Amino acid sequence: MNEEKTGRERIGVYVCHCGTNISAVVNVEEVSAWAQEVLADQGVIVSRDYKFMCSSLGQELIEQDIQEKGLTRVVVAACSPHLHEQTFRGACQRAGLNPFLSELVSIREQVSWVHTDKEKATSKAKAVLAGGVARVAHHEPLEPLSVPINPTTLVVGGGIAGIQTALEIADSGQKVILVEREPSIGGHMAQFDKTFPTLDCAACILTPKMVTVGSHPNIELMSWSEVERVDGYVGDFTVTIRQKPRFVDTELCTGCGICWEKCPKQVVDEVFEAGLGYRKAIYTPFAQAVPKYPVIDRENCTYFINGKCKACEKFCPTGAIQFDQEESVTTVTVGNIVLATGFDLFDPRRLPQYGYGRLANVFTNLEFERLCNAAGPTNGEVALRDGVTRPKSVGIIHCVGSRDRHTNNYCSVICCMASLKFAHLVKERTGAEVYNFYIDMRTAYKDYDEFYQRVLGEGVKFVRGRVAEVTDAARLPGENGKLIIQAEDTLMSKQRRIPVDMVILAAGLEPRHDADEVAHQFGISCSSNGWFIEKHPKLDPISTMTEGILIAGAAQGPKDIPSSVAQGAAAAARVLSRIGMGKFALEPIRASVNEAQCSGCRICNDLCPFNAILFHEEQMVSEINPALCQGCGTCVAACPAGAISGTGFSNEQVMAQIEGILTYSNGHSLTPELVFAEGGAR
Repeated sequence: MNEEKTGRERIGVYVCHCGTNISAVVNVEEVSAWAQEVLADQGVIVSRDYKFMCSSLGQELIEQDIQEKGLTRVVVAACSPHLHEQTFRGACQRAGLNPFLSELVSIREQVSWVHTDKEKATSKAKAVLAGGVARVAHHEPLEPLSVPINPTTLVVGGGIAGIQTALEIADSGQKVILVEREPSIGGHMAQFDKTFPTLDCAACILTPKMVTVGSHPNIELMSWSEVERVDGYVGDFTVTIRQKPRFVDTELCTGCGICWEKCPKQVVDEVFEAGLGYRKAIYTPFAQAVPKYPVIDRENCTYFINGKCKACEKFCPTGAIQFDQEESVTTVTVGNIVLATGFDLFDPRRLPQYGYGRLANVFTNLEFERLCNAAGPTNGEVALRDGVTRPKSVGIIHCVGSRDRHTNNYCSVICCMASLKFAHLVKERTGAEVYNFYIDMRTAYKDYDEFYQRVLGEGVKFVRGRVAEVTDAARLPGENGKLIIQAEDTLMSKQRRIPVDMVILAAGLEPRHDADEVAHQFGISCSSNGWFIEKHPKLDPISTMTEGILIAGAAQGPKDIPSSVAQGAAAAARVLSRIGMGKFALEPIRASVNEAQCSGCRICNDLCPFNAILFHEEQMVSEINPALCQGCGTCVAACPAGAISGTGFSNEQVMAQIEGILTYSNGHSLTPELVFAEGGAR
């Protein structure tokens, strides 16, 4: 080790008990005393242990020692740097020490949580701590990079989460660009009839917000549009948006509806009506659509198919129909981006045992929402596929495509409450006998369990157990024309065979089909289940690892309406705080290129996941944009010439940490040469 340098440093070591998270497996007092005694020659002049180092009292210990003992470096042995590195940097800064002269080593995630042998865990904690002490001696004082924040915000997705985000920001006086890929905003909520547990009319609470978005002076609404490209960094993103042609001049159109009234071409509405109803070739998705302007379905329009018809153009009183309209590309500059792209519904065809797509009267939850809706294809009448016959018995199957290791292993959150709502609506409108087939009843939030009790009181029958299959194989008297639900009843410990007229499948929520592509486009990541990954699942569920890109609503994971609204408002608050500061401090842990060593091979350019590396053809060298770089180290590791170095992760720092760990591994005094000579046996 570089003893000449470390000898000049005055290092303080602080070992956290983390309640019993660490101390139950690691002898914290022994580690602290060992550091004071054994690492004194490395510059450690004080070593303490404390129950909760992250508490205000724990931080005050560090601040006091920095001021009274003249510490020049601080090492905290506690939990993950991802969780509390900023906490301890803040303590150092308040005491007058550059915050980047501190080091947080993890003896919780990397030691106590992965070991059961206390002696071995304590020995490993000492080695990890020794590595941190050796490393911190090579730290250099750094200053955060400051970038100005463009006050305009891009919100992608016009469902309830995106609408709430846009309104919160716009109401604060800042400009918002809201991009929605469908002709109208509203998302899935616009398709619903009632909302649980209050049974509010979905349209009644959503439509006013939609209208406000459409008329808000601070919101630029770009429907029928998609983001094509994203460049830049927090505070200064350049976004390319492609807007599809409506074939309607929105400056002339009044939304009078004559065009779709006169259009002779009807097609099945697979999107908004979930395949249960029809729309015209020129249409607005629903009566309260925002914006109010229709679009022409080019694939089904008679004029675009054979050059004939043009009924909409002939009858339009303002001459707004423009068959020669082309798509347009717009480039905007924004400071922050909020992704509220929502979810897709699980396709029950993937579970053929439930008969969806094969048995006529098996419906998805979204199809049933449209059946119930007064503006739906049956004007709110709950009927079988013939549109006339009312069911006398209905089976509702929970967890279709959820909590199943063959499809999606996670809970989709909304299915239990939605199924209870359906049971209530069926009872209310038809008086039918209703069976709910469930695994567990999850009614966790405000007034949810009370709603469950209400439905129980209405006479709905509950069968606990998985449904094996839904068939139309009548074998017993009275089963002709019925759907047969074969299910296990775990409460009665027997198999049950229940004939019903209608089956409703509570299909789960899935990430958008193009979530991976969108994530790559915006420089963020998806989980193994496909949902966008947040910076921290508890402490920061709206940020991502790419600064300036936030997530809201069901894009992050399954959520109900209140949770989506709350997260949209939270994302807006985060954006407004950055706009209010006017600038944003970026972590100075960045990579840089030594131009004299750069060979111009461009390997780093192709590997950078954040597109932060530029190549200068004239000089044949690469350059890293520090505002785009996230300090991941991919380029540092890949550069064959060793021309790229990472701030905070220099060769000296990394090698010192490795040497410190190896020197004190298992109580042995080792050197890298000795370890490698022995084939890494230790």
